[in-house]
Amino acid sequence: MYRTALRNVLAHKARLLMTTLAVLLGTAFVAGTMVFTDTLASAWRAQSAQSYTDIAVTVSDHGAVGKGYDHGGKASDRPKLTEDTRKAIAALPGAAEARGVVSGFAGIADRKGALIGDGFSTTGTNYVPGADGTDPRFPLADGRGPRTSGEIALDTRTAEKGGFKLGDTVRVAVNGPVMELKLTGTLHTNDPRVESGGSLAAFDTATAQQLYLSPGQYDGIDVKAKPGTDDAALLAAVQKSFPQSDTFDVNTGRALAAEQERRIDENTKQMSTMLLVFAGISLFVGIFIIANTFTMLIAQRTKELALLRAVGASRKQITLSVLAEALLVGLAASIGGLIGGIGIAAGLQALLNGPWEANLPDGPLVIAPGTVIASLAVGVLVTVLAAWLPSLRASRVAPVAAMSSSEQPATQKSLLVRNTIGLLFAVGGALGLVGGAASESVNLVGLGSGALMIGVFVLTPLLSRPVIALFAPVLRKLFGTPGKLARENAVRNPRRTAATASALTIGVTLITTLSVVGASVSKAADRAFASDIKADYAVAMDNYSMLAPEVAGQIAKTAGVTATSVVRDVPVEAVADGDTSWLTSVDAATFDRLVDVKVTAGAADALQQGKLLASKDYAERNHLTVGSTLDITYPDGTRGSLAVGALVERNSEIGGLIAPDKLVGPHAMAGSGLKKVLVKGADGATPALKQALRDATGGNPLIGIKGEKDIKAENNRAINGVLNVMYGLLGMSVIVAILGVVNTMAMSVFERRREIGMLRAIGLDRRGVGRMVRLESLMIALFGGVVGVLLGIVTAWAAVRTIAGSLKSITLVVPPVQIGFFLVAAAVIGLLAAVWPALRAARLDILGAIKSE
Repeated sequence: MYRTALRNVLAHKARLLMTTLAVLLGTAFVAGTMVFTDTLASAWRAQSAQSYTDIAVTVSDHGAVGKGYDHGGKASDRPKLTEDTRKAIAALPGAAEARGVVSGFAGIADRKGALIGDGFSTTGTNYVPGADGTDPRFPLADGRGPRTSGEIALDTRTAEKGGFKLGDTVRVAVNGPVMELKLTGTLHTNDPRVESGGSLAAFDTATAQQLYLSPGQYDGIDVKAKPGTDDAALLAAVQKSFPQSDTFDVNTGRALAAEQERRIDENTKQMSTMLLVFAGISLFVGIFIIANTFTMLIAQRTKELALLRAVGASRKQITLSVLAEALLVGLAASIGGLIGGIGIAAGLQALLNGPWEANLPDGPLVIAPGTVIASLAVGVLVTVLAAWLPSLRASRVAPVAAMSSSEQPATQKSLLVRNTIGLLFAVGGALGLVGGAASESVNLVGLGSGALMIGVFVLTPLLSRPVIALFAPVLRKLFGTPGKLARENAVRNPRRTAATASALTIGVTLITTLSVVGASVSKAADRAFASDIKADYAVAMDNYSMLAPEVAGQIAKTAGVTATSVVRDVPVEAVADGDTSWLTSVDAATFDRLVDVKVTAGAADALQQGKLLASKDYAERNHLTVGSTLDITYPDGTRGSLAVGALVERNSEIGGLIAPDKLVGPHAMAGSGLKKVLVKGADGATPALKQALRDATGGNPLIGIKGEKDIKAENNRAINGVLNVMYGLLGMSVIVAILGVVNTMAMSVFERRREIGMLRAIGLDRRGVGRMVRLESLMIALFGGVVGVLLGIVTAWAAVRTIAGSLKSITLVVPPVQIGFFLVAAAVIGLLAAVWPALRAARLDILGAIKSE
């Protein structure tokens, strides 16, 4: 029987080609994901380890108050890392050196004023020269390190991007006006943020402290050990320097490297999991193709299998024979997929570090034994499992019945069982979607959508006849006899049609769901800004750090500005429930001119009376009413009481509690910044006002000045960026589905070659035969596309309802252009998939086809 299985595989190489390709592509996706993420993790670990090579112990101040990146802070009397602290640590036995570290954001503008690098990785730090005048953290490529407040050094990549040479003036910004500094040197660095596309600006220590902290203060101290000193002993000695302080974290460099490695592994695992989910979708689609292929092969070999049964083969042997064929196909495809996956990983690495400029760390490809085993196991198991049901069905056909017919129809009992199971899954899934939408449960929506999809797949043979029948009048009218024959062929074997269409349905469902959810979120975000904001512009840091407080005054003095309001988030204690909470402070006199404030209870001018605004939902959670008094501890440690003057509707600019900034601002920690500044212009949002605001903020490349159009465009870019990535990942499943249509049509032509020969003999020309095959493929693809679009819209509706609580203005938006494009794409897929089968059918020799069995 096993020799027979091998013979059958070799005899049906062409008919198994698409199945092999489907498994190969899915396995390549799995292998490529695992190789790429293992390679990336290995390179990141190697790069990260270099950052701690010379560090025995490090002390970090996690409560440091930073200008430009901190929201607030605690009381000003907390311990700080100072020069005296550094000297004390440097004097400890076993300490060879203690280096004070200051860091924050620093945007470098190119010669056109645009930001160089990613705004989230624009790093600023202090340059600490040793006895030889160099900082071992940053080896010099050229020139020297900065020595005064008017000097700066840049990493070599940033200097090259900006076209800067030694002696040039570099425009640098933190969270205020741009500084013009002289470039004194270029540096090498292994900082992962810089290597991944960011930038590094090095200042002298005094300047860095002035920019990011306070004079004489550090946010970290790196300690180098003397030769022969144990890191653990040095760690214990350093820890004794900070008795009873929970402000500082003291760790060994090895511990930090291990923690960084753990985070890298965790992040790459998350990336790998996400990619493997999409690989799983491709393999799931492949299951339909494999099952369909083996079902058709077995149907074509019914008499052969019956003969084997008649000469003594048992049912078990028949089943094992078919499974052995699947095993051979799966093993061959998996080996090819593993090789292809390694190529995909290498190509992706080259693309990301080449044309796409992702600046990922370089490293050799990592092909772990687990990757090889997993890739082969997944491909083989998927193929064997998909072929199991067809093999079981083949073994149950009686020899006499099999010899009398080429294909056995499904019994009424089997159809009843199948339809009942499908109906139960579909109803259960629909109830899960409704329940998840009502309770805003993402997990319930996910389970419901999965159950509904399975139910529809099981019911697809039942649905195929009435749905495809809708095309009959159009086909008969436009294409005559070929159209009529195509419709009859499409519904002749509903299970086969359903399996082929379902493979495409999966991709279309997921793509439609993403598109509808994306369009709904985008529309809700646009609607929220238009209805919630009266301001013409919002001025804020593009990297979401804090804006310097003095920027508000500069904006208020700008010509053409009629109203401004700061927006400052401040952490306070003992708010209602006694926990730490965020209090948003604004300019009381102008806030209602810049934001739509809908008062539901209390005084409209509560802010101007020095009272709080509380959102209705916050008030309900914390049992507040108009007149309630809150005892508050401010960041500087002082206490105060504020009364609730009004309850308001929450929107995109109004959170839990709003207070007048004249009361809150004086108690914010020195150096704490602003979240944003809202601006109203005399003539609305005009290019002239935008340029005036940019000039007022010193042309800082890190400061964004955004109006309604800018924010809408930014939202759309972010949403479209995510959707494009998802479309790309789902593209593999669509390709696999296309292979399924090609496979089904090609095998269908082979199966019906005698019938096609008869049609040719009674007058249907080659063009008519080709048109018949193409139309059949078109109907199958459109059937899958229509079902997928409907399922996608239903799933998207439930998903949108789950986020209605956090985005109250969201409603279901079905983008007609995109939905129409998906249906047209399904039709094009059907037509393209039929090109080779149609050509093959049209070229069949009439006499040879009629004589075939």
